Amino acid sequence: MLFEEERKLRIAEYVHKQGRASVQELANHFQVSESTVRRDLRDLEDQRQLQRTHGGAVARMHDDNIEPSFVEKEILFQQQKLAIARAALSLIGEGDTILLDSGTTTYYLAKLLKGFRRLTVVTNSVMVGQELANEKNIELLLTGGTIRPETLAMVGPLAERAIGDICVDKLFLATNGFDLEAGLTTPNLTEAATKNRMIRSARQVILLADQSKFGQISFSRFGGSADITTLITDSQVSPATLRVFEEAGIHVTVAENGGHTQ
Repeated sequence: MLFEEERKLRIAEYVHKQGRASVQELANHFQVSESTVRRDLRDLEDQRQLQRTHGGAVARMHDDNIEPSFVEKEILFQQQKLAIARAALSLIGEGDTILLDSGTTTYYLAKLLKGFRRLTVVTNSVMVGQELANEKNIELLLTGGTIRPETLAMVGPLAERAIGDICVDKLFLATNGFDLEAGLTTPNLTEAATKNRMIRSARQVILLADQSKFGQISFSRFGGSADITTLITDSQVSPATLRVFEEAGIHVTVAENGGHTQ
């Protein structure tokens, strides 16, 4: 039996993945009453996580060029994002210098870094900065820059200048969309420029992308498949899709809830 908030998260994920679902379908899938499902759908619609219809709900469609808020994105695919973060953690060694992009999955990764004895973390994420601010064994550097309310990222000329003055071992990169032809994209031009500067300042670029990012194309391109060293994604992405990226020369790691596979 799921707790109420966990059930709502699962319902939002289910509707997002399927595109639409009826009240009866959700009641059967989650083994609760239809009245409970209707109440959950009403709450999720109030949170702008989906749109109710007569007899069910459909996924709430975001304009690809409008940035959902950090809170809106964090609620989706939480189990997959945590699995991806755990797989990413295995790539970090003592003494590494790493750059954490602003994103919900990189935020989950930041939460896992507290066991290191010596680590340097550079970030443009307000959320990551808050998470690691009191960790004595982590040397934390914030890029500075203009804060975007939607993503809580520090971007712009100040951030780019700071990033341009460093060279890190590994960048853990976030994206709104990843398409083999269109590349890596995000809705905001300024944020795209900051992400591109990150790519050029890292020896290895590790993309953290859950199932919802594939085939999505936003307004601003900031990189392509040739820029990516490693892709870490979740097990819901089709093997055919992953093969396409492997054939493009990207090392692919699939994160499972209990571990990860190469």
